[in-house]
Amino acid sequence: MAGEVSNSSAKEKANCHLLKPDTAANLVDSVDAFLFDCDGVIWKGDSLIDGVPDTLDTLRAMGKKLIFVTNNSTKSRQQYAKKFHSLGISVSEDEIFSSSFAAAMYLKANGFPKEKKVYAIGGPGILEEMTDAGFTCLGGPEDGNKTVQLNSNSLFEHDKSVGAVVVGLDLYINLYKLQYATLCIRENPGCLFIATNRDATGNLTDLQEWPGAGCMVAAVCGSTQKEPVVVGKPSTFLMEFLLKNFNIPTSRMCMVGDRLDTDILFGQNAGCRTLLVLTGVTNLSSLEDPSNDIQPEYVTSSVADIAKLVKDHH
Repeated sequence: MAGEVSNSSAKEKANCHLLKPDTAANLVDSVDAFLFDCDGVIWKGDSLIDGVPDTLDTLRAMGKKLIFVTNNSTKSRQQYAKKFHSLGISVSEDEIFSSSFAAAMYLKANGFPKEKKVYAIGGPGILEEMTDAGFTCLGGPEDGNKTVQLNSNSLFEHDKSVGAVVVGLDLYINLYKLQYATLCIRENPGCLFIATNRDATGNLTDLQEWPGAGCMVAAVCGSTQKEPVVVGKPSTFLMEFLLKNFNIPTSRMCMVGDRLDTDILFGQNAGCRTLLVLTGVTNLSSLEDPSNDIQPEYVTSSVADIAKLVKDHH
């Protein structure tokens, strides 16, 4: 709980403070919206992190807007809403901003032609969001069992009308998908290369970290010798989209996350307040490592501390 982070160690780094009852109350009073990452912050795998519902209920009761911003592209917003409900948390679809949704919105914002197709390396979330946005999407889980013929006279065919390749976390990455994406990017004129995110690891289960979307993106970078447009955190595209949807200045928002190079950097780049929680990929030693140059404004053990500390203050 709140006391698990030592006050002295958290203060060793300049500009990073341990969240305490008075600072928690001041933080909550000074912002109108809380942006929460999901994996490692709200849940780990399919297990809800203790105390999260109490904090979300407390913030809602105080009139705060709650927005859930996740780099995990395996689910669509609709699928994420179902996951929240299955864990006993009531969250509406329009409060969820996933990187799969961001990829679809990026194409829409840039006038991607409806006659062009999208090839996805990733989960069903990308396909569902692309379809909802009116785009034809190929690949995804359906290509997970496909194999390649490596005979000397075999030619790998791909759809010449694919105008964008979107790469996210793919639990069934294979040579077929990598070759398909590579040919589209290298041979289809003007084909876009979009990454939902470049997270190195992710909390796919509640006991350990697993390779993240960054591994799949790196594979396509390697074969195409091209760099992608990244639409998830810490990209500013997602924040620009949030600002269009919610009339709240970034100075009145607080980004709550477990990852320094995505969540905290995303918040800092946009001018948000930032709070690091230690329930996910970042621990205190990595925060205090001399090589780390990303410092959140505040650090605490868990999202559960927010409600507890505010109540302690009052």
